[in-house]
Amino acid sequence: MTTLRGFTTVTFFADDLDAARAWYTSVFEQEPYFVRDGAYLEWRVGDYQHEFGLLNSAYAPHRHTGEATGAIIYWAVDDAEAAYRRLLGLGATPHDKPVERGPGYVTASVLDPFGNILGVMRNQHYDDVRALASPERQDQRGR
Repeated sequence: MTTLRGFTTVTFFADDLDAARAWYTSVFEQEPYFVRDGAYLEWRVGDYQHEFGLLNSAYAPHRHTGEATGAIIYWAVDDAEAAYRRLLGLGATPHDKPVERGPGYVTASVLDPFGNILGVMRNQHYDDVRALASPERQDQRGR
């Protein structure tokens, strides 16, 4: 079984990444912690350091398909390729095949049978935060 652990990254799209960076930097009151010039920006925000990404629209998986262009919310999974194959086996159709985005980070997405984009992601940051919140870790802190 492939477990959906929780949300990991919300990705929005912007045609003008520089303007979007300035606006979201004001919203979050901090600069993005991760930058791929001209392509992608990411902030960690909130109490649990959730990841908010901005992707240049030119790189959006659905840019040429005529599909809906809303945000993609990625679910954390232990194995993105296995989760992708499982979703296809359950009747989803391919949207963006599994792609390694960096060490410990693999994304994939499908269209569910109702036309919604469902993303899955192997995300090292999510694992790190989850490990800090584990009961074993809590016990160690209380000693």
